[in-house]
Amino acid sequence: MLPWIGMTAFFLIGLLVAEGRNDQRVVWLCKPLASAGFVAAAVAAGALGSAYGRAILIALVLSWLGDVLLIPHREGTFLAGLAAFLLGHAALSAAFLQRDNAPLWTAGALVLLSAVAVAVDRWLYPFVPPSLHIPVRLYIAVITVMVALAAGSLAAGEPLIGFLGAFTFFLSDLSVARDRFVKPGFLNKLWGYPVYYAAQLLLAASVAVRS
Repeated sequence: MLPWIGMTAFFLIGLLVAEGRNDQRVVWLCKPLASAGFVAAAVAAGALGSAYGRAILIALVLSWLGDVLLIPHREGTFLAGLAAFLLGHAALSAAFLQRDNAPLWTAGALVLLSAVAVAVDRWLYPFVPPSLHIPVRLYIAVITVMVALAAGSLAAGEPLIGFLGAFTFFLSDLSVARDRFVKPGFLNKLWGYPVYYAAQLLLAASVAVRS
């Protein structure tokens, strides 16, 4: 896995420099390659050898697609990228269901996270175009369920790394939402990209960790 982690880190640095300079040509080079690193890391970790691993791999491939679709600053490609990530979170949910789960803890986490989801929705709502209200709310709902399932999996004794990947993925999406709808700026990417790529690498590495 280490060479692929290094690949992601190398192109992540290039991506941040390119974003800071607003150099879209370099962004088109670095972002797909940084994301390809976490897909390759999952394969190297043995993703093809288990149902959990295959679901994680599908989620990471969808994330790679979403990353590419979010490069252009157009509503159509943004919506397609949102759909790719939504399906990716559905695949992550399926992955956590492949492992042990504590239903009561999942339900409790869902209640707490739903309160957070409502707060995020109220924060974003005034800034989101009417055409995107339903897709954004659906996305928030799906990622909330995904993190709740990860919490239930952790409570059932599964490794911490999967939950950390899911939770940091959720955090990174806040930077995307702020950058897209609330206050665009490099600062969102400066912290959001490292958290996002850390999340994807944690999920990739979770394939190799057994309870």
